[in-house]
Amino acid sequence: MSINLRKHSRSLHLWISLSIFIPVFIVIGSGLLLQVKKEFDWLQPPTQKIGQSAPTIEFEAIIQALQTVPKAGLKSWDDIDRLDVRPSKGIIKVRGKNRWEVQLNAQTAEVLQVAYRRTDTIEAIHDGSWFFEGAKLWLFLPAAVLLFVLWITGMVMLITTLKSKYLKRHYRTQRDRLDS
Repeated sequence: MSINLRKHSRSLHLWISLSIFIPVFIVIGSGLLLQVKKEFDWLQPPTQKIGQSAPTIEFEAIIQALQTVPKAGLKSWDDIDRLDVRPSKGIIKVRGKNRWEVQLNAQTAEVLQVAYRRTDTIEAIHDGSWFFEGAKLWLFLPAAVLLFVLWITGMVMLITTLKSKYLKRHYRTQRDRLDS
């Protein structure tokens, strides 16, 4: 049974690994980039720090400050994806739907930094949503399930191989004892 189980595990392991190669390659590659995103300003702009202070500016002041930065292309609330308020750093990060990020002083609305943010695109590639609607659920999720099966078949092969080696060594030592 052990040899048969190992044989089926190897076959299953091979075909699953071939079928999920591309999605797993994409997930691992983009995951590596996301692991080091704060180390490279090109991936994610560094967060500025003014000091610990609660925001005092009004929403109108945020829009006015954004309109002074033509490079970011953020003219109205329709252009904005989210605001990230960081009271411990005294800043407000404004992320546009166009992936541009503007960091503002939370008290004066002074523009501290303007940069293109690539990590959102990398995250979308990582979870599969960047490719097409449904890729996340119908391609990347099954690939993750199959990767789990791949891990299980790998463990079966490891355990059966170690067991086989142990049994061969055990029988060999018993035979050597009987021969002597």
